Amino acid sequence: MAKNKQKGKKQKNVFQVANKHLKIKTKTKPVTTALRNINAVKKDKVEKLNQMFTEVQNDVKNVSKSVPPESKKQTQVVKEPPKEPVNVDNAAQLFSQL
Repeated sequence: MAKNKQKGKKQKNVFQVANKHLKIKTKTKPVTTALRNINAVKKDKVEKLNQMFTEVQNDVKNVSKSVPPESKKQTQVVKEPPKEPVNVDNAAQLFSQL
């Protein structure tokens, strides 16, 4: 008759082959999901800012068109000549007192 095999756990091998359970390395995958989200957010912000600046630019153009530029001739101030002649000797004497 055949002998019954022992029922129970097998003993683990004391010596194991180093490359026995080697996993196949896969190529690294680029991180595109986070970059796509960041780029989408940046694009939205840039579009909003561009729209705001174009509105401000249009407002400035409208304001500058409505206000006519003043001529330079009107803003010039006419200087009156001094009524008394300048006394240089008197000024020098006052400076020497300081």
